[in-house]
Amino acid sequence: MIAMINMFFDVFSFASLTQSTSLEFTFVWAFLLLPLPFLVRLLLPVAPESNKAALRVPFFRDIQTGFTKNKNTRSLLRLILALIVWVLLVTAAARPQFIGDTITQPVTGRSLMMAVDISGSMQAADMIISGRPVTRLTAVKAVASDFISKRKGDRIGLILFGTQAYLQAPLTFDRKTVNILLKESALGLAGRETAIGDAIGLAVKRLRKEDEKNRVLILLTDGANTAGNVEPLKAADLAAQEKVRIYTIGIGADARIIQTPFGRQRVGGVDLDEPTLQAIADKTKGRYFRAHNVKSLLEIYAILDKVEPVSEDELSYRPVKELYYYPLALALLLSALIALFSVATNLFTPSNKGEKHKNKIQNVEKEGGWS
Repeated sequence: MIAMINMFFDVFSFASLTQSTSLEFTFVWAFLLLPLPFLVRLLLPVAPESNKAALRVPFFRDIQTGFTKNKNTRSLLRLILALIVWVLLVTAAARPQFIGDTITQPVTGRSLMMAVDISGSMQAADMIISGRPVTRLTAVKAVASDFISKRKGDRIGLILFGTQAYLQAPLTFDRKTVNILLKESALGLAGRETAIGDAIGLAVKRLRKEDEKNRVLILLTDGANTAGNVEPLKAADLAAQEKVRIYTIGIGADARIIQTPFGRQRVGGVDLDEPTLQAIADKTKGRYFRAHNVKSLLEIYAILDKVEPVSEDELSYRPVKELYYYPLALALLLSALIALFSVATNLFTPSNKGEKHKNKIQNVEKEGGWS
């Protein structure tokens, strides 16, 4: 018997796997309980009848005929409803489940935190997009947004820093929301100065609970550390202890000397502390990049995609929706209806009058018969 059950279960499972969506039962063997009420009825003895009349009355069966037909009909209806309830209960016990289409997701990749400088200096319009000058922050938003969108399978977080460092988005698989929060960031929102050390410290705090192999910070700035409570190199030492790899990006066009009616003047340029950014990258086994324009910024993010590649391994699963509560609820509802039907039958049907008539006949017979 057990072998037959296992064979049936294997066939059922195979049939389910060959379909995109299917209905499966976790405990298929529960359906073997369906004939249990019939077995009980056949194997157990029938309860003996009681209250039989002592004397036979020729026309007594004729008196009962009208009531017996209605009683048999009601009994049959209750029996059918009870059988339906039993089938529903067994179905619920078998735990039906709806198995959806197969969904594939990449195995969890990097825990990648991005720290973006939004200090006052990021408003310098020395970047060119589509032939027109834009601010450094606008260029970063455009390039970083595309980078985030491609990091499928990675958990992305966002830190914005100026005078203070703030966690704008915790590590999440929701790349769309991170992109929205990045695009909504505004210049000077975190202050006009630059706290590089605080930004690194906050990133380390958020990454220390992640897998050591996947802790990555991309820090983008156009200046030097001018604020904050933590020195950048001390923060880098802490990051190295926590196995956080830091990739630093210095952004901003080089200074140019142009001839004006007032003489030669220096235009553009950045107050970028490149030695510190290089040291931060070296301490944490990362790399330092210099972005002079949008093209070089695109190239840097392309390099980061190669250095920290997206995981190509995929995890497949099929979503499962439990359905057992539907037959269970319907069984409870029908049970309540059967109970109400029985109460209503006993209270409002004329069968009570028939019982009274039967008792009256029996009393007359005991007192001396019919006159």
